[in-house]
Amino acid sequence: MKKILFIVGSLREGSFNRQLAREAEQMIGARAEVIYLNFKDVPLMNQDIEFPEPEAVIRLRASVKEADALWVFTPEYNFSYPGHVKNLFDWLSRPVAAGNYETPTVINGKKVALSGAGGKMATAKCREKLTELLTFIKADVMELQTGIALNVEAWTEGRMILSDEQKTMLKDQVEAFLKFI
Repeated sequence: MKKILFIVGSLREGSFNRQLAREAEQMIGARAEVIYLNFKDVPLMNQDIEFPEPEAVIRLRASVKEADALWVFTPEYNFSYPGHVKNLFDWLSRPVAAGNYETPTVINGKKVALSGAGGKMATAKCREKLTELLTFIKADVMELQTGIALNVEAWTEGRMILSDEQKTMLKDQVEAFLKFI
C-alpha cells in the first residue's frame, strides 16, 4: 500500500486546509496510508545548526523518505506560501551529509500534489510559486491541482463546506494522484 505524507501548511488546528486534507483523506479511504506531518518543532534553516542536524529535521527527512508521495495543503499568504512551509522545503533541499552535493536529497524525485483553500483567488499564486520552488528542488509535482475559494460562511463560522463542484475537483485530484504515484 502506498504511503502519502500530508503536509498542512497552516499550523492552526481547525484550519481550512486541515479540513481540506481530511476531505481528501476520506476520499482516499483504504487505497493508501495517509500520515500527517507534524513540523511545529522544525527550526528555521540555519547553516550554524545544519550539521549535525536537529532532531526535528532528522524526523522530517525520515518522514519524507519513508513516504511514496507528499500532498501539500496550504493557505496563501500575501500571494505566496507561508514562511514555515518554505522553511520545510529549504531543509529538504539541503544535502544530508556535509559538503555532499552529489547525493540526491530526500525531496529529489518525490511525487507531490498541491491543494489549497483560501480567498477568492483559491490559492492560485501560492500554488504557482510552490510549484516553481518544488520543481527547482527536483520534486515531481503533479500538474492537476485543487484550489478552493472559501465562501463567506467559512470565514464567519470557521468550517469549510465544499460545493458539489469543489468536491468533484478534489475527487478528480485524488484519483489522478493515486495513479500518479
